[in-house]
Amino acid sequence: MSTGNWISDWNPEDQKFWESKGKWIARRNLIWSIFAEHLGFSIWLIWSIVATKLPQAGFHYTTDQLFQLVALPGLIGSLMRFPYTFAVTKFGGRNWTVFSAAVLFIPTLALAYFVTQPDTPFWLMLCVAATAGLGGGNFASSMANISFFYPDRMKGWALGLNAAGGNIGVSGVQLLTPLLLGTGLVSLYLATPTADGLYLQNAGLMWILPLAIAVVGAFLFMNNLTSARSSFKDQLAIVTRKHTWVMSYIYIGTFGSFIGYSAAFPLLIKTQFPAITVGIAFLGPLVGSLSRPLGGLLADKIGGATVTFWNFIAMGAATIGVMYFVEVKEFAGFLAMFLVLFVTTGIGNGSTYRMIPSIFREEKLREAKGSGESGRLAAIKAASIEAAAALGFIGAVGACGGYLIPRGFGASIAATGAPHLALEVFLAFYITCIGLTWWYYLRKTLLVMRAPSLAEARV
Repeated sequence: MSTGNWISDWNPEDQKFWESKGKWIARRNLIWSIFAEHLGFSIWLIWSIVATKLPQAGFHYTTDQLFQLVALPGLIGSLMRFPYTFAVTKFGGRNWTVFSAAVLFIPTLALAYFVTQPDTPFWLMLCVAATAGLGGGNFASSMANISFFYPDRMKGWALGLNAAGGNIGVSGVQLLTPLLLGTGLVSLYLATPTADGLYLQNAGLMWILPLAIAVVGAFLFMNNLTSARSSFKDQLAIVTRKHTWVMSYIYIGTFGSFIGYSAAFPLLIKTQFPAITVGIAFLGPLVGSLSRPLGGLLADKIGGATVTFWNFIAMGAATIGVMYFVEVKEFAGFLAMFLVLFVTTGIGNGSTYRMIPSIFREEKLREAKGSGESGRLAAIKAASIEAAAALGFIGAVGACGGYLIPRGFGASIAATGAPHLALEVFLAFYITCIGLTWWYYLRKTLLVMRAPSLAEARV
């Protein structure tokens, strides 16, 4: 039964319900969720390009300060994900999508104004950059919301597609922004360009129309689910779950690497290979975004932990490759290794996110063992609520990489003149992730996620 924009009879596990109307409603919500999340990611990472252009626009900031401008939205975005995670079950997925898209007018309009003021002190520009972190919160609420719409057998693909649609916004902003900064069409020639013909305010103004479309579209075409409502206390139970913290750590290695490298890549190219245009940086987030659904699909087929384990090994190898080619100053090899690294971050994002619903459902079913069919159904519903909260919570912790990686590069370059120290730390972190994945999810005596479906997950 539907009441206004609220749907009260949602049961995607019922095949008849799903085929008759469920999948069409879910698909419509997924499309608008992807669009709104795509804009959130784009605005979250806008400073990865803007920071590289500030010296050209007359701002006299140091290299370390530029990396801080790139990093701070990552930190704020990760913090915003905590309240955004719980907002869906409190206010409704459709309602929160409308709100979370509307508040993105703040960072876009603030950026458009302050980048035209070269005398802006660094602390104030840092505050402006921080507001872009609002876009980072969208991922948590979007993923939590979509997890309620799809049946368990399709969660890996649906969540992977939703995430990839958002993640690719990073690539889009890094591709389009450099192109649009050279034209006055976006600002209708009302603004004065720099001496080099740079319309830096376009980096903010270009998102006004898409944001308006996202707000209106979500308002008209998305739905809230009454079955997705729960108290804050019920959701907060996830912080007492051991696997919430284990998966949060692992997710820093996958998504944290993706968003952190995405933020730092343009400025890293500019500092290590000055002759290369930063416009090429979009390739990294692009391949990382496109590979994310593949990670979810592989996890559906052969198990999330298996994919995640081998993926971290590949990430470590690619990191070693990046270190070598930075040392010998060979850009082609550097780019190739970084693209491999981005691909592995995407695959790891998909596989780790597929593990989360499996873990929570299996644990709830174990707790309900022997309580009959009613107990089993209650366990599945409880697992769905907890998994949705965990998806957002783990995503919030993982997003810390969006701050740690750019700051790591900035500190390493400031201290040693090169990014090697930071890369060595990242490599050591991936090794710990390999160990944790094996210890908790691949040993036969513990929860094994090799099963192609949740029901087949075994201890």
